[in-house]
Amino acid sequence: MNRDLGDFQTPIPLAEKILSRLSADGRAWTRALEPTCGRGNFIQALLRMPAPPQEIVGLEIQQGHIASARTLIGTNQETHVDIRLANIFETDLQQELHWRSSGPLLVVGNPPWVTNSELGSLGSANLPIKRNIKLLDGFDAITGASNFDICEYIWITLLKELAAQDPTIALLCKTSVARNVISFCRQTALPVRHARIFRIDAMEWFKAAADACLFAVDIGSGSVCYDIEVYQTLEDSTPATSIGFRRDLLVADLSLYHSVEFMEGYCPYVWRQGIKHDAASVVELQQGVDGVFCNALGEKVDIESEFIFPLVKSSDLNGNSGDRPRRWLIVPQRRLHEGTSGLKVTAPKLWAYLDTHKEVFESRKSSIYKNAPEFSYFGLGEYSFAEFKVAVSGLYKEARFRVLGPRDNRPVVLDDTCYFLSFNSLEEASIVADILNSTLVKDFLKATAFPDSKRPITKRLLQRIDLYAVAARSNIALPPERTGQMALR
Repeated sequence: MNRDLGDFQTPIPLAEKILSRLSADGRAWTRALEPTCGRGNFIQALLRMPAPPQEIVGLEIQQGHIASARTLIGTNQETHVDIRLANIFETDLQQELHWRSSGPLLVVGNPPWVTNSELGSLGSANLPIKRNIKLLDGFDAITGASNFDICEYIWITLLKELAAQDPTIALLCKTSVARNVISFCRQTALPVRHARIFRIDAMEWFKAAADACLFAVDIGSGSVCYDIEVYQTLEDSTPATSIGFRRDLLVADLSLYHSVEFMEGYCPYVWRQGIKHDAASVVELQQGVDGVFCNALGEKVDIESEFIFPLVKSSDLNGNSGDRPRRWLIVPQRRLHEGTSGLKVTAPKLWAYLDTHKEVFESRKSSIYKNAPEFSYFGLGEYSFAEFKVAVSGLYKEARFRVLGPRDNRPVVLDDTCYFLSFNSLEEASIVADILNSTLVKDFLKATAFPDSKRPITKRLLQRIDLYAVAARSNIALPPERTGQMALR
């Protein structure tokens, strides 16, 4: 793989399997476009089809790849092949391709599998112009949702510029990209007639650890459908499941969702995300058997004890950590945006420690810390210090809800990879945890969550679970919502 450009060259046998699958229903295309053609493997496979296109256009940004492609493909008497030096991000696909005919169009290929931020960190020039192409609101754009795969940008470009030609677009990509693309199609009312995901073993074909697929979309007149049939392999004739929108939300398994849709609603409790600090080397501590705290830099830390709290992270929630905390967290604030300058007087040892490591805090890149008080955290409030919590990791494929109580007479805090509900009583926390760990809720999460996501479990997803509906179906008496959580909002 060329790390700078984020490309994987597609093996010709895989390209041939893909084209065979796409044409299995007898369809043929007179035109084909490969928007990032690399060394021309897809073009070679197109030329070997029983009914190859009459003309093929390949776009490629690397001159060396173009030379290789032209040499390998040679001259073809039946198909006009045009491989040109062009950047898909700068090409007007409606005006600059100069097709000789107007027959059915197939767009096929394997665009880069990296994000815009990854390429930017490498200093790559292979980047689109910075635009809010996903129409994100301001908060999502700030907190990272705008970090999209380059492949996703290419998908959207192809859909927007070629939709009027009723194309079939079939690209190798991550399954997460496929979901984002179908969401964009629905959001912008693009006329999708048929969408399919065929899972690909990325390790076998590319030696890459990624949840990958061939995503194929037919655009054009006719009935519009934003459901996606999901096939486990290119060879399968029957989809294993279907992804689709219900109640304006994308769900992972339409069949399973039908049986648990009754709990779709709004959680009577408020889910919170753990504390975000981005300064682990300084503020996350370990305690030796002698009771002395040390940071990740190997320094002994002597500060006012009331600012040190037992810390639980995702690995703790899904592991079998004992009662003794593995980590502790320095928390200089009790609520969001609370000023910290007063610590100079109320906690001089803490202030001196933080000030000694000021450069760590000043080097934090997230814009959420901009114009905030010195040494600020994000995602904390009175709820962060509740005595009892029910918590779950956002990072694991299978949710495990755990009750957390005080440790060493201190309330437990969580990091920002976790989500939690806060309570005043152990009894209420335990009842809610039992409901959340029920088979019904597990089936709901299985039907709605996507295990290949960076965070399969999210606050937005958890907030959709109507716990009263689950409790009623399970004959469990859930305490009135005025207790516990409501008091901690």
